[in-house]
Amino acid sequence: MANINEIIAPENLVYKKPELMNNVPMHYCPGCSHGVVHKLVAEVIEEMGMEEKTVGVCPVGCAVFAYRYLDIDWQEAAHGRAPAVATGIKRLWPDRLVFTYQGDGDLACIGAAETIHALNRGENITIIFINNAIYGMTGGQMAPTTLIGQKTSTCPYGRQADLHGYPLKMTELAVQLEGTCYVTRQSVESVAAIRGAKKAIRKAFEASMAGKGSSLVEIVSTCNSGWKLSPVQANEWMKEHMFKFYPKGDLKDTIK
Repeated sequence: MANINEIIAPENLVYKKPELMNNVPMHYCPGCSHGVVHKLVAEVIEEMGMEEKTVGVCPVGCAVFAYRYLDIDWQEAAHGRAPAVATGIKRLWPDRLVFTYQGDGDLACIGAAETIHALNRGENITIIFINNAIYGMTGGQMAPTTLIGQKTSTCPYGRQADLHGYPLKMTELAVQLEGTCYVTRQSVESVAAIRGAKKAIRKAFEASMAGKGSSLVEIVSTCNSGWKLSPVQANEWMKEHMFKFYPKGDLKDTIK
C-alpha cells in the first residue's frame, strides 16, 4: 500500500486551489455561489497568464470584499457604478484585462443605466453578473430579478406583477445591444455547470482582450440565507424555479 508521501507527491496532484486566491477566511455564507465563481475567475486569469495585467472592479454588495480573495489589482466602485469605472480603466490601459463583478441588486437596480450604456457602447470589458434574485447582503429584500411569487423581506406574500412589476431580465436586454459580442447565462450548482461557467468566463475575457466588444456573463446563483433555505434546498429551489425563468446557455455570440 502506498505511503502518505507517495500519495501527496506533486506528480499525483489532481486539483489545487488557484495560486491567485489568497489564503484568508471567506465572509460569504456557507453554500453561497460567490466562492465558486471567485475560484473560476482566478483559474481563468492564471491560465491566460494575465496575473499582472488584470483589474477587477467590485462595488457595494456581497462581493464588496472581493479584493481580499484574488491577488490582482482591484478598484472599488460606488454602488452600481462598476461598469463606468471599468470603462475608464480599460480606456486608460487598453492592454489590461478589465472585468466587473456585480450582484443583481447592484447591477440591475441602481446600476442599470451604467450597465446598459457600457454594454451598448461596446466597451471591451467583461461584466460578471451574480444573479440570486434577492438582496443578499442587506437582509433579503426584493430585487429587480426576484421571481413572481417569490417571498422576500419586503414582499412577504410573494412578488406580484401588478404591485411590484415584473422581474428584469438584464441578460436578455444585453442581447439587443449593438455593443455586446458575447452574452451568456450559466450556473455553478454542479460539476458540469461549473465547467460550463469557466468556459464562458474564459471566452468573455478573451473577447475583451481581442477588442470584440462587451461581454456579459450571468451566473444564476443561490442565496440560501436570503431564501431561508439550507444549501442543498437552495440548489434544488434554484433548479426548480429560477432556471425556468432564467434559462441557461449562450444568448448571443458574435465572436469570430
